[in-house]
Amino acid sequence: MRKLEVRDLDLENKQVLMRVDFNVSLDKEGKISDDTRIRAALPTIRYILDKGASLVLMSHLGRPKGEVVERLRMDPVAHRLEELLGRKVLKLDDCVGSKVEERVKKMGPGEVILLENTRFHAEETKNDPQFARGLASLADVFVNDAFGTAHRAHASTVGVAKFLPAAAGFLMSKELEVLEEILTNPKPPFVTVLGGAKVSDKIGVLLNLLNRCQDILIGGGMAYTFLKAKGFPIGKSLLEEEKIKEAKKIMEEARGKGCNVLLPLDHLVAREAKEGVETRVVEEDEIPSGHLALDIGPKTIELFVRSIKKANTIFWNGPMGMFEIEDFAQGTRAIAKALAKSRAAVVVGGGDSIAALKKMGLKEKIGYVSTGGGASLEFLEGKELPGVATLSNKS
Repeated sequence: MRKLEVRDLDLENKQVLMRVDFNVSLDKEGKISDDTRIRAALPTIRYILDKGASLVLMSHLGRPKGEVVERLRMDPVAHRLEELLGRKVLKLDDCVGSKVEERVKKMGPGEVILLENTRFHAEETKNDPQFARGLASLADVFVNDAFGTAHRAHASTVGVAKFLPAAAGFLMSKELEVLEEILTNPKPPFVTVLGGAKVSDKIGVLLNLLNRCQDILIGGGMAYTFLKAKGFPIGKSLLEEEKIKEAKKIMEEARGKGCNVLLPLDHLVAREAKEGVETRVVEEDEIPSGHLALDIGPKTIELFVRSIKKANTIFWNGPMGMFEIEDFAQGTRAIAKALAKSRAAVVVGGGDSIAALKKMGLKEKIGYVSTGGGASLEFLEGKELPGVATLSNKS
């Protein structure tokens, strides 16, 4: 890690501004349904407080698009953090301004304040310098532990680092360490499993991993753009027509680099994506025109699991089908179980993949679960993440 880390800082009697990723899932009643991201930040939070600092936390929640949205206030997050931390967390009604500054000035060592949703201000996503300066004025140092937003050049992730010494938190450091290992030193055979709806989200990852992976397994809705590129009928299945040429290019490049791109051999199809509808399994070239594929079939499951069993390094992002509906969850469940049993170095990223693991009770059996779906994909594309690039260098 060439960037400054929280353990490199002298924190005694300092005021720390920390960017966390508290963009948690909320149910219809506005209650937190998954506190994984809050728990992930606890080691860094506790370390900072134990070193005698006061702590100002900031995060976004949802997509309020620069307006105050009552159901996206940070109050439930503050309450849950208080429970997990075992100490008082004061939540403020804004993240910048004179009232915020006055209250923060009164903080003493060990105190914790959570600012209001940063995205209630349009200046946040625009990385407005004045807004960033206002946030930075609240502290002596900045710690970024929000890997899930590291691919966003926002005021709270990038802008504040121009005004304060900026260090990575423990979660940020660990994420970078794990993903860097996959990119630079994966133990072969290296198998990547990609699913989800869109090819466009994962083209960069595919191209960057072709010369690193032995097998790339493609399921989910994105598989049907590849199958269409091979000339197979896909019925009403998901398709990104404008990505067919790129899918062909990826398959051609893979052959030249000795990487096997494995696509579904069979499919579970139905006329519509609903619970309880009539389903059937068809071969790769037999999807009827009035049907859509909603999960991989048994032959594909066998093929994919066989590849996973031989792997020493595995990265998974994206479900194999519409796992939210139990009728179409078998493919994703089979992959999740195979990963849970694997002795390989397993890394899972992406909200849907993590949701599937939680639904199936397998999350705790996976080697490493990344908190950053989009950030992990961009990192594996070989892109420099703005939230990482802006951290201070150790030198």
